[in-house]
Amino acid sequence: MSLLDNPDPRRIDLRASARDPLEALRVRRFEQNSAITAYALVDVTGSMGVVGHTSKISLAADLVSVLAASARRIGDAFGIIACDSDVHGELFQRATRARAGEVEFAAELRGLTPNRRGVEGLIRASELIAGRRKLVILISDFQMSSQEMEDVFAALSPHDVVPILLRDSAEVEGLPNWGLLALRDAETGRRRLVAVRPSLKTRWCRVDADRRGRLRAIASRHGREPFEITDVIDWDRLASYFAGGGI
Repeated sequence: MSLLDNPDPRRIDLRASARDPLEALRVRRFEQNSAITAYALVDVTGSMGVVGHTSKISLAADLVSVLAASARRIGDAFGIIACDSDVHGELFQRATRARAGEVEFAAELRGLTPNRRGVEGLIRASELIAGRRKLVILISDFQMSSQEMEDVFAALSPHDVVPILLRDSAEVEGLPNWGLLALRDAETGRRRLVAVRPSLKTRWCRVDADRRGRLRAIASRHGREPFEITDVIDWDRLASYFAGGGI
Protein backbone atom coordinates (compact mmCIF):
# COMPACT_ATOMS: atom_id res chain seq x y z
CA MET A 1 0.00 0.00 0.00
CA SER A 2 1.35 3.46 -0.88
CA LEU A 3 1.64 6.39 1.51
CA LEU A 4 -0.84 8.31 -0.67
CA ASP A 5 -3.45 5.65 0.06
CA ASN A 6 -2.72 5.77 3.77
CA PRO A 7 -0.94 9.09 4.63
CA ASP A 8 0.48 8.18 8.03
CA PRO A 9 4.32 8.35 8.17
CA ARG A 10 4.27 6.27 11.35
CA ARG A 11 3.14 3.32 9.22
CA ILE A 12 6.18 3.36 6.92
CA ASP A 13 7.31 -0.05 5.74
CA LEU A 14 11.10 0.43 5.76
CA ARG A 15 11.88 -2.77 3.89
CA ALA A 16 9.32 -2.33 1.13
CA SER A 17 10.15 1.37 0.64
CA ALA A 18 13.90 0.77 0.42
CA ARG A 19 13.48 -2.02 -2.14
CA ASP A 20 10.68 -0.62 -4.33
CA PRO A 21 12.21 -0.37 -7.88
CA LEU A 22 9.90 2.55 -8.73
CA GLU A 23 10.99 4.43 -5.58
CA ALA A 24 7.41 4.49 -4.29
CA LEU A 25 6.85 5.12 -0.61
CA ARG A 26 5.21 2.13 1.03
CA VAL A 27 3.35 1.81 4.30
CA ARG A 28 2.69 -1.24 6.42
CA ARG A 29 0.90 -4.22 5.07
CA PHE A 30 -0.22 -6.87 7.47
CA GLU A 31 0.47 -9.73 5.12
CA GLN A 32 4.13 -10.34 4.28
CA ASN A 33 5.69 -13.04 2.18
CA SER A 34 8.98 -12.86 4.03
CA ALA A 35 10.54 -11.02 6.94
CA ILE A 36 13.88 -9.41 7.60
CA THR A 37 15.94 -8.68 10.67
CA ALA A 38 16.66 -5.04 11.46
CA TYR A 39 18.89 -3.50 14.12
CA ALA A 40 19.22 0.07 15.34
CA LEU A 41 22.81 0.77 16.37
CA VAL A 42 22.80 3.86 18.57
CA ASP A 43 25.98 5.84 19.26
CA VAL A 44 25.98 6.95 22.93
CA THR A 45 29.46 8.49 23.10
CA GLY A 46 30.01 11.72 25.01
CA SER A 47 29.25 14.08 22.12
CA MET A 48 25.75 12.62 21.85
CA GLY A 49 25.03 13.95 25.35
CA VAL A 50 25.58 17.61 24.43
CA VAL A 51 22.29 19.53 24.66
CA GLY A 52 21.80 22.85 22.90
CA HIS A 53 18.73 23.46 20.76
CA THR A 54 17.92 19.78 21.00
CA SER A 55 18.91 16.53 22.72
CA LYS A 56 20.49 14.12 20.27
CA ILE A 57 19.91 11.25 22.67
CA SER A 58 16.18 12.08 22.79
CA LEU A 59 16.07 12.23 18.99
CA ALA A 60 17.69 8.78 18.90
CA ALA A 61 15.12 7.49 21.39
CA ASP A 62 12.25 8.83 19.25
CA LEU A 63 13.70 7.14 16.17
CA VAL A 64 14.15 3.83 17.96
CA SER A 65 10.56 3.86 19.24
CA VAL A 66 9.01 4.53 15.83
CA LEU A 67 11.27 2.20 13.87
CA ALA A 68 10.79 -0.67 16.31
CA ALA A 69 7.01 -0.34 16.24
CA SER A 70 6.97 -0.10 12.43
CA ALA A 71 9.14 -3.17 11.97
CA ARG A 72 7.26 -5.38 14.38
CA ARG A 73 3.82 -4.49 13.08
CA ILE A 74 4.75 -5.95 9.67
CA GLY A 75 6.39 -9.01 11.16
CA ASP A 76 10.06 -8.03 10.89
CA ALA A 77 12.42 -8.77 13.75
CA PHE A 78 13.92 -5.66 15.35
CA GLY A 79 16.79 -5.28 17.79
CA ILE A 80 18.59 -2.36 19.44
CA ILE A 81 22.22 -1.94 20.49
CA ALA A 82 23.65 1.15 22.23
CA CYS A 83 27.42 1.58 21.91
CA ASP A 84 30.34 3.79 22.84
CA SER A 85 33.76 2.31 23.59
CA ASP A 86 31.86 -0.92 24.22
CA VAL A 87 28.36 -2.35 23.89
CA HIS A 88 26.05 -1.33 26.73
CA GLY A 89 24.75 -4.60 28.10
CA GLU A 90 21.71 -2.97 29.70
CA LEU A 91 20.88 -1.28 26.39
CA PHE A 92 21.11 -4.33 24.14
CA GLN A 93 18.03 -6.13 22.85
CA ARG A 94 18.34 -9.06 20.49
CA ALA A 95 16.16 -8.84 17.41
CA THR A 96 12.70 -10.26 17.95
CA ARG A 97 9.29 -10.07 16.27
CA ALA A 98 7.55 -9.73 19.61
CA ARG A 99 7.31 -6.48 21.51
CA ALA A 100 10.47 -6.42 23.61
CA GLY A 101 10.31 -3.29 25.71
CA GLU A 102 11.27 -0.62 23.18
CA VAL A 103 9.29 1.95 25.18
CA GLU A 104 11.30 1.13 28.29
CA PHE A 105 14.49 1.07 26.22
CA ALA A 106 13.76 4.55 24.86
CA ALA A 107 13.13 5.84 28.37
CA GLU A 108 16.46 4.42 29.58
CA LEU A 109 18.19 5.93 26.56
CA ARG A 110 16.76 9.38 27.33
CA GLY A 111 18.00 9.08 30.90
CA LEU A 112 21.52 8.10 29.88
CA THR A 113 24.41 10.50 30.45
CA PRO A 114 26.95 9.75 27.69
CA ASN A 115 30.50 10.29 28.91
CA ARG A 116 32.78 7.94 27.00
CA ARG A 117 34.39 8.03 23.58
CA GLY A 118 35.45 5.55 20.93
CA VAL A 119 33.88 3.48 18.17
CA GLU A 120 34.98 0.07 19.45
CA GLY A 121 31.44 -0.66 20.62
CA LEU A 122 30.00 -0.15 17.14
CA ILE A 123 32.62 -2.49 15.71
CA ARG A 124 31.89 -5.10 18.39
CA ALA A 125 28.17 -4.74 17.62
CA SER A 126 28.92 -5.76 14.04
CA GLU A 127 30.27 -9.04 15.42
CA LEU A 128 27.13 -9.57 17.51
CA ILE A 129 24.89 -9.28 14.46
CA ALA A 130 27.11 -11.22 12.07
CA GLY A 131 25.53 -13.75 9.75
CA ARG A 132 22.63 -13.33 7.35
CA ARG A 133 22.36 -9.86 5.77
CA LYS A 134 20.38 -7.44 7.92
CA LEU A 135 19.04 -3.90 7.76
CA VAL A 136 21.18 -1.79 10.11
CA ILE A 137 20.06 1.74 11.03
CA LEU A 138 23.18 3.49 12.30
CA ILE A 139 22.17 6.47 14.49
CA SER A 140 25.01 8.83 15.45
CA ASP A 141 26.31 12.38 15.36
CA PHE A 142 29.44 10.92 13.71
CA GLN A 143 31.78 13.05 15.80
CA MET A 144 34.63 10.75 14.86
CA SER A 145 37.70 10.75 12.65
CA SER A 146 37.62 9.70 9.02
CA GLN A 147 39.50 6.52 9.89
CA GLU A 148 36.98 5.67 12.60
CA MET A 149 34.14 6.20 10.11
CA GLU A 150 35.92 3.92 7.65
CA ASP A 151 36.37 1.25 10.33
CA VAL A 152 32.71 1.34 11.37
CA PHE A 153 31.31 1.17 7.82
CA ALA A 154 33.78 -1.55 6.87
CA ALA A 155 32.72 -3.62 9.88
CA LEU A 156 29.06 -3.25 8.93
CA SER A 157 29.61 -3.79 5.18
CA PRO A 158 27.98 -7.26 5.10
CA HIS A 159 24.67 -5.54 5.89
CA ASP A 160 22.40 -2.90 4.34
CA VAL A 161 23.41 0.17 6.40
CA VAL A 162 21.16 3.20 6.77
CA PRO A 163 23.21 6.02 8.39
CA ILE A 164 21.27 8.72 10.24
CA LEU A 165 23.26 11.81 11.25
CA LEU A 166 21.95 13.71 14.28
CA ARG A 167 22.92 17.38 14.53
CA ASP A 168 22.33 20.15 17.06
CA SER A 169 22.48 23.54 15.34
CA ALA A 170 23.59 25.17 18.61
CA GLU A 171 26.96 23.42 18.26
CA VAL A 172 27.93 25.32 15.11
CA GLU A 173 25.40 27.50 13.29
CA GLY A 174 23.81 28.73 16.51
CA LEU A 175 27.03 30.00 18.06
CA PRO A 176 27.36 33.78 18.51
CA ASN A 177 29.68 35.73 16.23
CA TRP A 178 31.28 37.48 19.18
CA GLY A 179 31.68 36.61 22.85
CA LEU A 180 33.28 34.36 25.42
CA LEU A 181 32.24 30.74 25.56
CA ALA A 182 33.08 28.23 28.28
CA LEU A 183 33.39 25.00 26.33
CA ARG A 184 33.62 21.47 27.65
CA ASP A 185 34.82 18.69 25.40
CA ALA A 186 32.10 16.05 25.74
CA GLU A 187 34.51 13.28 24.82
CA THR A 188 37.43 14.18 27.10
CA GLY A 189 35.80 16.33 29.80
CA ARG A 190 38.41 19.08 29.38
CA ARG A 191 37.21 22.68 29.78
CA ARG A 192 38.47 25.86 28.17
CA LEU A 193 37.39 29.46 27.68
CA VAL A 194 37.18 30.52 24.03
CA ALA A 195 36.84 34.02 22.56
CA VAL A 196 34.46 33.58 19.64
CA ARG A 197 34.83 35.87 16.63
CA PRO A 198 33.44 35.66 13.10
CA SER A 199 36.61 34.12 11.63
CA LEU A 200 36.67 31.40 14.30
CA LYS A 201 32.98 30.60 13.83
CA THR A 202 33.54 30.40 10.06
CA ARG A 203 36.42 28.00 10.63
CA TRP A 204 34.30 25.78 12.90
CA CYS A 205 31.49 25.77 10.32
CA ARG A 206 34.01 24.74 7.66
CA VAL A 207 35.34 21.92 9.84
CA ASP A 208 31.79 20.69 10.44
CA ALA A 209 30.98 20.84 6.72
CA ASP A 210 34.18 18.95 5.88
CA ARG A 211 33.34 16.23 8.39
CA ARG A 212 29.84 15.85 6.98
CA GLY A 213 31.30 15.71 3.48
CA ARG A 214 33.68 12.92 4.48
CA LEU A 215 30.79 11.04 6.06
CA ARG A 216 28.73 11.32 2.85
CA ALA A 217 31.65 10.09 0.76
CA ILE A 218 32.41 7.12 3.02
CA ALA A 219 28.77 6.14 3.49
CA SER A 220 28.07 6.41 -0.25
CA ARG A 221 30.92 4.03 -1.02
CA HIS A 222 29.20 1.52 1.23
CA GLY A 223 25.83 1.97 -0.46
CA ARG A 224 23.78 4.86 0.92
CA GLU A 225 24.20 8.55 1.74
CA PRO A 226 23.35 9.55 5.32
CA PHE A 227 20.09 11.21 6.27
CA GLU A 228 20.67 14.37 8.31
CA ILE A 229 18.42 15.41 11.19
CA THR A 230 19.05 18.89 12.59
CA ASP A 231 17.23 19.70 15.85
CA VAL A 232 13.90 18.04 14.94
CA ILE A 233 12.83 14.97 12.97
CA ASP A 234 11.04 15.68 9.70
CA TRP A 235 9.16 12.42 9.35
CA ASP A 236 8.04 13.15 5.78
CA ARG A 237 11.64 13.71 4.62
CA LEU A 238 12.72 10.58 6.47
CA ALA A 239 9.99 8.62 4.70
CA SER A 240 11.18 9.93 1.33
CA TYR A 241 14.76 8.98 2.19
CA PHE A 242 13.78 5.39 2.94
CA ALA A 243 11.82 5.33 -0.29
CA GLY A 244 14.96 6.32 -2.21
CA GLY A 245 13.53 9.64 -3.35
CA GLY A 246 16.45 11.79 -2.15
CA ILE A 247 17.27 13.82 0.93
